[in-house]
Amino acid sequence: MKLKGIELKGTYKVKFANTFFEIYNERGNPIYLEDSSGFWSKKEHDERGNQIYYEDSSGNIFDKRVKELTIKEIEELLGYKIKIKEDRKWANQKE
Repeated sequence: MKLKGIELKGTYKVKFANTFFEIYNERGNPIYLEDSSGFWSKKEHDERGNQIYYEDSSGNIFDKRVKELTIKEIEELLGYKIKIKEDRKWANQKE
């Protein structure tokens, strides 16, 4: 089941009150809230329970999720080409 783009799998706790409802994941973290005025918010948490994403119906977005980017995508963000060089210290630690 999906709710506002959130895939719901597993067991969730739902808290109902007079003017809102809130959904909690299996770790007890709030992941969705909606009130009687139509305001909603959704959240994501990392494995430690830290909030890493927040979005609401007012358009506010807070995103600290890890992003995987290609070199080309990084270059597009920076506006110039980059070259990746090997870190000698890191290369020695891998052996």
